[in-house]
Amino acid sequence: MHGTEGWHEIAADGLLPRLAGAEPPAAWVHVGALDELADAARQAGIPESAVRRSVDVPGARRPRRAQLRKLPGGGRFLLSPTLHWDADTQDVSTGWWACLVVDDVTLTAEEGPADLLHDVLERLAGDEHLPEQPGTQVFAAALIALVGRAADVEVGIGEAVADTEAVIFGPRATGDPAQVVYDLKREIAEARRSLVPLLAAFPELIADSEESAETRHARGTATRTMRWMRRLDTALDKVDRHLDSHDALLGDMLSVYLSQVSVRQNEDMRKISAWAAIIAVPTLIAGIYGMNFRHMPELHWLAGYPLSLVVMAGSAFVLFRLFKRSGWL
Repeated sequence: MHGTEGWHEIAADGLLPRLAGAEPPAAWVHVGALDELADAARQAGIPESAVRRSVDVPGARRPRRAQLRKLPGGGRFLLSPTLHWDADTQDVSTGWWACLVVDDVTLTAEEGPADLLHDVLERLAGDEHLPEQPGTQVFAAALIALVGRAADVEVGIGEAVADTEAVIFGPRATGDPAQVVYDLKREIAEARRSLVPLLAAFPELIADSEESAETRHARGTATRTMRWMRRLDTALDKVDRHLDSHDALLGDMLSVYLSQVSVRQNEDMRKISAWAAIIAVPTLIAGIYGMNFRHMPELHWLAGYPLSLVVMAGSAFVLFRLFKRSGWL
């Protein structure tokens, strides 16, 4: 609950009835799973119309989709993917963060390995750039944490791309570099898919702040709100551009690696062809004299056999020198 000294933690059992009263305090309720958010919202006295348009979807269970909704009465609901980078496995894991804001009451839930709640708590405790209204501070802190976590994932991916470059072009390349590059490109694609909802949400949030400022004539507060929103929008766009650069760099690495493989294969084929030509001349001579026709020259010479060996060895040596000089061997 928000008080004169900022946010302080109280038991949820005592807070929810107070929120449903006539004068609810500025409060933030965090539940353990997204499926529990609707019940908590009803206990906190959130209007049923807002609950149904946000966290409670009637009918069959549908796949979750990122969304940002404006609710009746000025509320707002955000459902966004979260990102987590595992440096050991070089995997991007995604989860979900839900935030329902109605007046000065905020309800949140999180699923997945990102542990965004820890970042939000740190932001509320020490960030001086949050909005002045308690009702939007948690929402703003969550947005800042989402962007910050995306930036951390981008840094981790950047380090993995640098390590991949050393694996592909280093002297101790192991495994299948093409598979390594493909796996990392897949993780980048997953991260960028998770950023798309946020990239689409920030222009709408900024437009809503400008519209609210014109309606309420609260230019100073709205200017401060739009300032941090624009900073986050710029930071998120920068993260997306960096991920795109990492993806393009991996594509270039793969192209260069495949080119190197093709060059090595051509070199191997030239060596094989050169050795095949060297072996073909002695084989031809041996094949001709192995036909054993009666009237063949040199068959009855005393020096015929050693001479044939000298000719075969000499021809092989000459061809070896020629191929060596041309770079085929």
